Amino acid sequence: MFKPFLLAAALIATPLLAHAQATTPVNELPAGTYVMDKAHASLVWRVSHFGLANYTARFTDLDAELLLDPQDVTKSKLVAHVNPMSVRTDFPYPEKKDFDGELAKGEGWFNAGKFPEITFTSTRITRTGDKTGVVEGDLTFLGVTRPVALDVTFNGGMAEHPFTKKGVMGFSATAHIKRSDWGMNGYMQFIGDDVSIQIEAEFGQK
Repeated sequence: MFKPFLLAAALIATPLLAHAQATTPVNELPAGTYVMDKAHASLVWRVSHFGLANYTARFTDLDAELLLDPQDVTKSKLVAHVNPMSVRTDFPYPEKKDFDGELAKGEGWFNAGKFPEITFTSTRITRTGDKTGVVEGDLTFLGVTRPVALDVTFNGGMAEHPFTKKGVMGFSATAHIKRSDWGMNGYMQFIGDDVSIQIEAEFGQK
């Protein structure tokens, strides 16, 4: 009995949502504080395994806050936090070992018992195009703080999201680091030093 109602609702909503696209340029977005939408964000990292394939894993517990200056985005500020206990590898034999737990807690790995948080704080933002830029900042990991640059693409924004009625925006970002720079030197003969990072994140006005 609900099918006709659901079909009618879908037919009504479809033309409305068809126009709800992220086409607002960044300089037309509301200024202020934006927080990451955890339901629409991901942080994936890859590292070479014996030179055979790029082993892929991710963190599932992350958060970020962006203070946006839409008239001059270079004056904006980004702070992000990652819980190293949330590393996920999709290890296929959990009955044999807690591989994620070993990586999270291991002293040669993320050592989350001693260093329970990974942080990134922006120090400079440079525009390289209408929708691209570089966000430089300090990455603190395993008790070491070193500079990292994120290559960022602004995917789009909405001055008013159709559901939240607030400003939203979305980004894709990549970075490349050497894990040895932060003191993670375990199994260097088997596992590569270079780590590539891919971030996808949506932000909503606080």
